[in-house]
Parts: sequence; C-alpha cells; structure tokens
Amino acid sequence: MVQLKKDEPIVIVGAGVFGLSTALHLLERGYTDVTLLERGKDVPARDSAGYDLNKIVRSSYSDPFYTELARDAIRLWKGSEWKGCYHESGVFVPFSKTNPVYVREAYENDISQGARVSEFRTEADARQVFPEGVPLGVDFSTAEGTSGKPDLKAYMNHDGGWAESGRSLDVLLERVRAMGAKVFADKEVSGTIQAQSDRLNDPRADAVAGVRCADGSGYEASVVIVAAGAWTPMLMQRWGLESQSAQEKLGADSGMHVGVGMATGQTVAMIQLTPEDAERYRSCPVVLDFGSGFYIFPPTADNVVKCAIHGNGYLHRVSESSPSAPRTALTDGKDGLRIPKDAVQALREGLRGVYPELAKKAFTGTRLCWYNDSSDDDWVIGRHPTLHGIVFATAGNGHAFKFLPNIGRLVADALEDKLTPEVAARFAPHRAPNAHAPSRGGPPTRPLDLGQLCERTDLDGDSA
Repeated sequence: MVQLKKDEPIVIVGAGVFGLSTALHLLERGYTDVTLLERGKDVPARDSAGYDLNKIVRSSYSDPFYTELARDAIRLWKGSEWKGCYHESGVFVPFSKTNPVYVREAYENDISQGARVSEFRTEADARQVFPEGVPLGVDFSTAEGTSGKPDLKAYMNHDGGWAESGRSLDVLLERVRAMGAKVFADKEVSGTIQAQSDRLNDPRADAVAGVRCADGSGYEASVVIVAAGAWTPMLMQRWGLESQSAQEKLGADSGMHVGVGMATGQTVAMIQLTPEDAERYRSCPVVLDFGSGFYIFPPTADNVVKCAIHGNGYLHRVSESSPSAPRTALTDGKDGLRIPKDAVQALREGLRGVYPELAKKAFTGTRLCWYNDSSDDDWVIGRHPTLHGIVFATAGNGHAFKFLPNIGRLVADALEDKLTPEVAARFAPHRAPNAHAPSRGGPPTRPLDLGQLCERTDLDGDSA
C-alpha cells in the first residue's frame, strides 16, 4: 500500500462521532488537508445518533478489548479540552437472569482492569449509592450473581458515568476547525470521482479520487473516509458500491462477510422534571440493565431525564430493494420523532423497575436514535476490500460515542496500516462475524410500523 503523504487531501464523509474523532487524530499526526462533509444544514447533523442530550460512558464490556479502550477514553474525557462534558456519576449494573453471561464477563473485566467497583448483595446495600428521598423499584429477586459470588445482585463501576453528547460534538468540532480542518455543511454526497490508476500509482482500475455532492460540487481526495453512521448502507447503494459486488470479487466461499452495517432505530424518551424533583435525582448514577436493555440518566442541567432501550431496534425501508434508512426530524419533521407504541410501554415498564415515581410522569419528548449495526457488534474500520481509496469508519452499534476521544486513533491507524493484525481483522469490512456475548436482548429487529407510532396521549404517565 502506498504511504499517504501528510499534505495529500483527505475527505471525511460525515461529521459525527467517527468523523470528528478521525479528523482530530489525523490533524494531530500532521495531516494538513482534512475536509469534513456533512449532509445536514447544521454541523454536526442534529439527527445523528451522537447529537443527543447524553450518552453512557462505561467500561463494563464482556470483551476486554473494549474495557481497556474505554478506560483510556475515560482518562481522556477528564482533560480540560472537553470543557466539563463528562460527568462521573458511576454506572449501576444489576445482574440479570436474561443476560447473565454479558454482565458476569463485564463485571470480571472491570475488576481485572482495576476499576473502582462497589458490590451489592441486598437492596439495602444498593440503596446507599442512590440519594435519600428517591424511591427505588429495583428488584433483586431475579438477579443471578457471578461465579464464586452467587449472592452478588448488582455492582457499580465508579469509573464511569455520562457525557453531554451533543455539546461534546460541538466542542470537538470547534477544536478540529481551530486545528485547520475544513468543514462544509449541506453537502449530501451523491457519488464518487473515479480515479485513473496511474495517477494513484496503483495497478487496479477500481479506485476513487474524491466525491461528488448533490449540489454539483466535487472534492478530490487521495482517500475518502466514509463515516456516515446509519446513513452508510444507503450511501453505498446510492454510490453503486453495495457489499454484494465486493462479495462476488472476494468469492462466495471465502468465509468472509462483507458489510457496512444496517440502520436500526432505537427508542428514547425524555421527562421534564421540576427543579425540586431534579435536585433529588441529580446525584443518581446511570442505571444500565443489560437484561432488558433499559437505561436511564440523572437529570441534565435543564432538569431533563432521558431513558432509552439498547435493543435490536426497528428497520425502516422505503422500498423492498432499499436498505433500512433513518427516519428522523430532518427527513419527516416532527413525525420523525415518534416512536412505536410498544416501545413507549417498554420504556414505561423500565421506569417502574428503577424509579417508579418517574413512571407516573408524562414523557415530554421521544426520539428514534438510529444506530448503524454490524452483524457482531464490532465496528467497521478499514479499507474497502476491493476499491482503492475508500476507508470505512462506521457501524457504531450504539456503543461508539463513549470513545469519542480515541476512536479516531483506530481509524488513523487503519489509514496508515498500523493496526495490529488482530485488531485489523476484528474491524475489517470483509470479515467473518466475531463471537461475543450479546449486549442486547429483547425482541428481534423488526419493521417500523408507521401505523403504530405513538400519539400524544400515549405519553401520559401511570395513574397515581
């Protein structure tokens, strides 16, 4: 592979978590011509998965690779350059019979890597990490402990918490602009610029030398980094670069799976608290139940509590031949914020199991947060297997945001062919699916039924 020179042009499609973090690490390594293209009129796009109230920052993973990487990210989050976006509230994790393997392995990895962990064997023990005056609905009757500690019902990792996700992206955008990145909004990339192989000093004819946008503009590049999140599969089809053609070139019996992910909608709801109620809940930890997928944050500075479900999600296809595509406030206005009625019920049930008092309050807003999911929960970071000039940085699988400070390091390493063979194989677009304990449970991925989206009355709280 020809080594990229520091002054060669690099175009990054997408200015979200992967795109901004990649720009940061490329600029820190001395690359001088980095351009970010964002489809939205605002940068970052307001309907991207990362541009939200908050995201969990945890090291509790069943895979020690992610635990170690997350602990490095947490160290970086504490730096002054993040302007206080990170809040170390701790992350409370109950053990569960419905997903015992993941929780057990996550707990053991946290312990082995030196995390500050508190263990709870009774509800009275757990009560100590929640503020007085906050009613709890946590039920330990179905909890299943870990090997050697069968009576362990829950644990809290104090080396974690949450980050103001939208503000974090704004902070990083300002930072990369100051470092020299060129950032353009309202640039919907519609295709690639085909390259002459002799220009790229590469014997293959399949090569790109930039991208074209729907407004007629073009951006030449020695490398195009595709960091378009849940929009990536749709882009690949639009550009004529579906994974099927690459699969044919690799060979059907190669044992490799070529893919850039699948867009799935994940359900989110918000509750507006009074200032008095918010103060009672302010010092709560993040609660994350890997059994149900339900998780909930402490109140924001604006006294909003967000809860969500990390599950298998919903698919939205505009035609039988198209990949699943996000349906958001930018594509469908306010209607794009509505979530399925059954998801409202699942969120309400999750609230009853953690904070029953909040289950009585109305949801003041909802949102579908669109993940780009791979087949194995690992990211897709690496070169296109058959097309020179394209590098993928996508498939966050709903767990990429916490790595905002350091995920771009992996992408820069991939660009420079510096990933270890093991890491390169883990994230390769053309890989056999990796084996992990799944972090998600609940119903399987299913179509988004537009006739079953919530109405305003569905958001009312439980009767007192």
